[in-house]
Amino acid sequence: LMDLHDKILLRKRALIETVNDELKNVCYIEHTRHRSIDGFASNLVAGLIAYNLLPKKPSLNIDIIDKSRLIA
Repeated sequence: LMDLHDKILLRKRALIETVNDELKNVCYIEHTRHRSIDGFASNLVAGLIAYNLLPKKPSLNIDIIDKSRLIA
């Protein structure tokens, strides 16, 4: 059996991978041939703004549990 802490970390990893996938594929942040630093920065900022404007973003719903209140 997994500890609660490990389960939460696995859920966070899935969320991070989902956000990275959306940034790469939906907002087109990944582009390897920038001709200047300004082009790279403008592409990055535009992708982050596009991500912010997405209507539905993935979220991690975790209820904080006080371990002292748990009954074993």
